[in-house]
Amino acid sequence: MLLKGTIIKGIGGFYYVDTTDGIIECRARGKFRKNDVLPTVGDKVIVETEDKKQGSVKEIEKRRNSLIRPAVSNIDTLMIVAAITNPMPDTSLIDKMLVIAAKNGIQGALCINKIDLDSTGEAEKLKECYENAGYKVFVTSAEKGEGIEELKATLKDKTTAFAGLSGVGKSSILTIITGRELETGDTSRIERGKHTTRHVELIRIEEGYVFDTPGFSQLEVEDIRANELYKYFPEIEKCEGMCRFRGCSHISEPDCAVKEALDEGNVSQSRYDSYVKMYEKLKLIKDWERGSTNGK
Repeated sequence: MLLKGTIIKGIGGFYYVDTTDGIIECRARGKFRKNDVLPTVGDKVIVETEDKKQGSVKEIEKRRNSLIRPAVSNIDTLMIVAAITNPMPDTSLIDKMLVIAAKNGIQGALCINKIDLDSTGEAEKLKECYENAGYKVFVTSAEKGEGIEELKATLKDKTTAFAGLSGVGKSSILTIITGRELETGDTSRIERGKHTTRHVELIRIEEGYVFDTPGFSQLEVEDIRANELYKYFPEIEKCEGMCRFRGCSHISEPDCAVKEALDEGNVSQSRYDSYVKMYEKLKLIKDWERGSTNGK
């Protein structure tokens, strides 16, 4: 019997595939190892089974996208969770993660948590900044349960990865959404918490999947060429072709449309600062250092 499904977990050479007939424990066919292909969490697969309990992965459908760290595929949305305080939001890190998502063909979105602790209106300013840049933004309080239902409604029919620094409330949000207590370290002694997630697992919620992405914030953007970085900042890409000089870096050239948009408030200062910081870093990386095929 052949069934279609999604790999939701992989441990010790076993793959757990969610199908319409339940979760089936599978081994991978030898041909995958021979072809140097490793099934990964998120893969859409065809499994062969006799009892609908155990089987083997027969085919892996073409992936829409994939990440190496964590090893997962076919992600629709990267939901970046930031706290409005304790810890304070790191816009440079948020922007880097949004760039990594876009580079991998993943839609980026932002969840601003702990709004119950926002007494100065900073959450609304941050929300406006990223909405103006073209991203969906959600404001929540995991502590009070505010905004969670609105967030959950957007997850239907999608595979959504949640990412963010320890202490921002990511695991608390996922616990509310999934009804499952996720593993986290003891946060009572250290402010930023300690994450102890050991593997990636997709958790079904209604018609979609969600999962935690431990370590995602440690990824870097070295495989992007400096002169292509603008493509991953939607509000900067809008200015493409409008500058005086072709190939404008949007940093020091005169008559730059991006600098004009910055002066007019159509590009935020923090987003522009992130762009400049990344550009200057990427400019120093030689093509041979990022690989001959990357960025083409």
